[in-house]
This record gives sequence, structure tokens and C-alpha cells, in this order.
Amino acid sequence: MQRVTVTIDDELMSALDRYMEAGGHQNRSEAVRDLVRAGLLKQPKVDDGARSCVAALVYVYDHETRQLSKKLTHDHHSHADMSIATLHVHLDEASCLEVSLLKGQKSEVEHFASHLIGERGVRYGQLVVVPGETEEPQKAEENPVSARGHRHAHD
Repeated sequence: MQRVTVTIDDELMSALDRYMEAGGHQNRSEAVRDLVRAGLLKQPKVDDGARSCVAALVYVYDHETRQLSKKLTHDHHSHADMSIATLHVHLDEASCLEVSLLKGQKSEVEHFASHLIGERGVRYGQLVVVPGETEEPQKAEENPVSARGHRHAHD
């Protein structure tokens, strides 16, 4: 592990201390490492578009916008290979929230999400992308849990 010295103004340090306390971090180093990891995940890689990913698309739309519900449903059905599941919640008389879990090639998932968010009547949308393979996968004989179709261990 490397030791790094960073100069931070008082206001930013106070914000870091609040973040540390709210997140239950044991020390500032742990909090800073989490923030750096989160920041690095947001940085696109040059060849990142071809990688597989899973993603959560969260969007709010006006279900009274003409044909919008029908368009959104049609878009999900026409991308059935990408759509894992969708949670639909009625927020009020006119607004619906959907959380769609998606999988596929990152560039295709992002394109699909941009298309949905760009529909007239969609008021808010955000995509959270997680790399499909974060490390070298284990062989089934090395991880007996994966033999049951479950690819991670529980501690």
C-alpha cells in the first residue's frame, strides 16, 4: 500500500469528515479510498464499450404522455435479450418510476438507456453501470458454489 500526502482546505475536510461519519468509515484513509474508487468507476475507458456489463436504469415518466407507456414497454420487449427485470411504481396520479435491470455490451446498454431517457415525457433518468467481469472468474471445480449457478461466495 502506498502512502500519499494530500492538502485539503478546511471546508472540504469538514465535508470529508461528515462523509466519513455518515458512511461508517473507520478513518479518513478508508473514506478517501472509497471516494477515489467511486470516481474512477465513473471514468470511461477507451475500449470500455465492448465490455459486458450489468446496469440499473432508473427513470421517472409521465404515464399520461400519449403512447409513452406503450413505447417504453415495446422498447423493453424489443430488447428482451438485454432486459433482466423491471420494477414499476406508481408515484402519483401521473408519474411512474421504473427501475430496469439490464445486461449486455456496455455501449449497447448505454444506447438503449439514452433512448429511453430521451423519450418525450421521461422527466428523469440515470444509468448506473457495473462491469460484468470485475476479476478473473473461478472454474467450477475451484468454487463449488458456482456449480449451482451462483458465482460468488458469502462471508
